[in-house]
Amino acid sequence: MLLAGALIILLTGCASAPAKSSSHDANAKLFLAPANRALIFIYRNGNEGIRGTILPMLVTVSVNGFTLGQTADKTYFRLNVKPGTYTITSLAENVAKLNLTVEAGKIYYVQQEVSAWSLSPKISLQQVDENKGHADVFESKIIASNIADAKLTVSDTPTSAPSETQAPISEKLRELQGLKNDGLITEDEFKKKRQQLLEKL
Repeated sequence: MLLAGALIILLTGCASAPAKSSSHDANAKLFLAPANRALIFIYRNGNEGIRGTILPMLVTVSVNGFTLGQTADKTYFRLNVKPGTYTITSLAENVAKLNLTVEAGKIYYVQQEVSAWSLSPKISLQQVDENKGHADVFESKIIASNIADAKLTVSDTPTSAPSETQAPISEKLRELQGLKNDGLITEDEFKKKRQQLLEKL
């Protein structure tokens, strides 16, 4: 019964991320940034074991308040954006946030890391170097974004190190409400995560 209960918990919210065509994947892996824009790869390639293969967990990703969609292990988003600062947010048991300033003609890699074996997995975000990012993305598959690149406007937020606590609780609550409104989390998940945030006040 304990095993069955654990499987139910792990299966909650599990599905496959919407993949794009193999031609999109091949073109993305040319790793060519336009002269007047920057490329951002947001990916998961963390060897997440059972959670990443048999029981994949989906993690919601948003950029500057726009929800891109959800990643599974060994998947990635590719963004073609204007130079400037972008706030990347991931939601699991916690909210992880990373502010990234990008320059034209350059490529940036942001890795999501999920605790592999915990029943209450936590997510973290970190910018990685080109060699690691290139290799990890090359082993992953591109997934479709809910938002066109042209809609991702530059943020005025200054660059800083990733932190789970740097964003005000009110901002996190608004992001959580947006995820619920978009149907990306259930009512029960919304209430649970809202309570966790309120307890930090």
